[in-house]
Amino acid sequence: MSNTLTATDVSRVIEMAWEDRTPFEAIEQLYGLNEPAVIKLMRRELKAGSFRLWRARVSGRKTKHLKLRHPEINRAYCPTQYKR
Repeated sequence: MSNTLTATDVSRVIEMAWEDRTPFEAIEQLYGLNEPAVIKLMRRELKAGSFRLWRARVSGRKTKHLKLRHPEINRAYCPTQYKR
């Protein structure tokens, strides 16, 4: 599906992938990209150094996988993230 993503969609997927509390499953549900597809997209779209930083950040991070999350965490973002 990554071939049919608009530039806006790609930008949003990258943003979601960088967010600590947005699980890969949410990206898959919204854009049809599973974790390996997100990794491939990130490798293609980011500079090499940025990709390495991102991979180090998300590797093994419990909040990026719904099955690894604590059951009481049922949101995808911090309540103070989107202040208005």
